Amino acid sequence: MMKWWNSIEFVNPELFWLFLLLPVAIAWYVWTRKREQAQVQISSLKGFQVGTSIWARLRPLLFILRLLAIALIITALARPQTTDVTTKTKTTEGIDIVLAIDVSASMLARDLKPDRLEATKEVATDFILGRPNDRIGVVVYAGESYTKTPITTDETISLRAIEDIKFDGILENGTAIGMGLATAVNRLKDSKALSRVIILMTDGVNNSGFIDPKIASELALEYGIKVYTIGIGTNGTAPSPVQIIGKNRFRFAPMPVEIDEKLMKQIASDTGGKYYRATNNKKLKEIYEEIDKLEKTEVEEFKFINKEEKFRILVFIALGFIGFEMLLRYTLFKTVA
Repeated sequence: MMKWWNSIEFVNPELFWLFLLLPVAIAWYVWTRKREQAQVQISSLKGFQVGTSIWARLRPLLFILRLLAIALIITALARPQTTDVTTKTKTTEGIDIVLAIDVSASMLARDLKPDRLEATKEVATDFILGRPNDRIGVVVYAGESYTKTPITTDETISLRAIEDIKFDGILENGTAIGMGLATAVNRLKDSKALSRVIILMTDGVNNSGFIDPKIASELALEYGIKVYTIGIGTNGTAPSPVQIIGKNRFRFAPMPVEIDEKLMKQIASDTGGKYYRATNNKKLKEIYEEIDKLEKTEVEEFKFINKEEKFRILVFIALGFIGFEMLLRYTLFKTVA
């Protein structure tokens, strides 16, 4: 925990230049010290006790007390104060977002590095980390679909859901865009958020599932859900898995990249969203950054600043030193030269 004296600021720090007067005062005191002492010249000290009393030796203590008092007064004039800042954040417009991610075998194609699926997971993770005030859910689909995690404000849960995404053969292979979109709509249809968004990613064409993508798009429109669509894959051909040769091992061969861009554009247009094409990692990252800017949660931040003056205690201590010095001067040191 930070101590209060570590957070002290001075309103008038330029007054610390007055400390340069202290060495001058010390030099003046040393120079005039002898002149203040009475001298008697006699021919012989025989018969006198030679020595200096303890009070005479302690007399410079009076000057030290006065120097300390002056130093404290200078510090007090510089106005030391501590600042306590309390921040309160108020979210004025929340956004509920569902990431619908294609996890079919073709997402292992290596035109994005290390492959399409891992590249998607990387940018999705950054996207979630940049939206701490929103509720985010994750839906995955291939030949069928399911909810990886419902919309939640706990980014740890969403991040873990993204991290756990992999091609494991549990879902029937294929690309059921309609089912992926419908599942995402189902996660958002009861949401009370002012803005509801689906980011739908795929690298193929709709060839599986029993829900027509256009029907799913109409459902999204009916519930006021905006859909951003992303087609993932380079132009031309890409090294894609064509055969399983072992656990998590595939044989790759150049395969044509086929994305139903007409369908993806139509879904985005019908729901008020936008279609993007990610042909490489950089482009995919830029797409997520653009969506992040388009769908921004409005947040108000209130700062409460409390300043506490600390000069009073210094003045009281300085007065104490001055009072103690005067007490000593007119009592114990009254007759001491």
